[in-house]
Amino acid sequence: MSVRDSGTVFRALEEFRIEIPSWGFANTGTRFGKFLQPAAAATTEEKFSDAGQVHHVTGVCPTIALHVLWDCPEGVRSATAIAELATRYGVQAGSINPNLFQDQIYKHGSFGNPDPEIRKHALQHTIDSIEIAHNLNSRDISMWFADGSNYPGTANIRQRKRCFEEALKETHNRLYPEQRLLVEYKPFEPAFYHTDIADWGMSMHFSKLAGPQAKVLVDTGHHFQSQNIEQIVAWLLSENMLGGFHFNDRRYADDDLTLGSIDPYQVFRIFHEILFYEWETGTKADVAYMIDQSHSLKGKIEETIQTVTMAQQLFAKAALVDHAALADAQTKCDLIRAESLLQDAFNTDVRPEIQEWRDSKGLPHDPLKAFQESGYLERITKERAERNSRSVSSYA
Repeated sequence: MSVRDSGTVFRALEEFRIEIPSWGFANTGTRFGKFLQPAAAATTEEKFSDAGQVHHVTGVCPTIALHVLWDCPEGVRSATAIAELATRYGVQAGSINPNLFQDQIYKHGSFGNPDPEIRKHALQHTIDSIEIAHNLNSRDISMWFADGSNYPGTANIRQRKRCFEEALKETHNRLYPEQRLLVEYKPFEPAFYHTDIADWGMSMHFSKLAGPQAKVLVDTGHHFQSQNIEQIVAWLLSENMLGGFHFNDRRYADDDLTLGSIDPYQVFRIFHEILFYEWETGTKADVAYMIDQSHSLKGKIEETIQTVTMAQQLFAKAALVDHAALADAQTKCDLIRAESLLQDAFNTDVRPEIQEWRDSKGLPHDPLKAFQESGYLERITKERAERNSRSVSSYA
């Protein structure tokens, strides 16, 4: 690799940060049951401890996303304890995720529920989440809704749309100046007939209507098979509506696989669109990179480290694309040269440069190996195994 390219990789690594999810360290499973791991985290403190290990060996995960009902059991009053955990374990609270799908009252929806009292309850929970974020100096409020219906004729789709517009406007009005509202979309599941925010266009509509601090959140697993996610990213960048990502990978339309495990070239192409936009416009894209994975088969901490290091590699590869040459090839419709510029960057081995960058930060060459040799996993397995063995393993 040339000195110029090596410098490009270093600069890219200096700016790249990615947020890890608290729920990725907990016991999870499928619709049919939980698959227990002896080392899984069960408390907010254990999640912070595990997240601290990931940041310790990678150096690029300074924040942990929190789910309000799971991580803030006392609501706004939990903020003080969480701030103490952040100091103790060296990772700060990141995006705050309200939970508008778990309570029994949300059987027929939250913001889109026909019952105004339930909509009011959902709005109040969201306002409380905004207060939690404010107390923790967290910027992003990440909204995902399970709202929808399973059978034709059972829901007034237009009325639910109006309810969402009203609730999201009110939510936006409660934001602090430094905060953002990130609105996620999902084509289906758990609603199988219609989902109230089913695609990026619906999310952008709601976000624009809500106000200037609302943006679209793209979950890379929440798309139909073969959907061109980087085109969606390019459009959202063009409209200044891209707020952030929940990164994972998918084999079908709505999977939660480890980032890059199925199609690393797609993640590369997404990063490329963002970096190409920045070169083309001369502006920095204000995009939050976050992971949304929760695996029942891989070790929790190991798969998170695996995801983070893969994300680093793909971001570094995307930075190697020669944007000036690409713009020229596109203008001249030089298809082979344009495509080759992307392929050559993707095929470049950036791992030696990443190791040099880690050396400069006092980080281990191989974060996964360093963690595996640290003894941390053995220790928490002993501490947590008995308790986890008593957990509920079936939804039946």
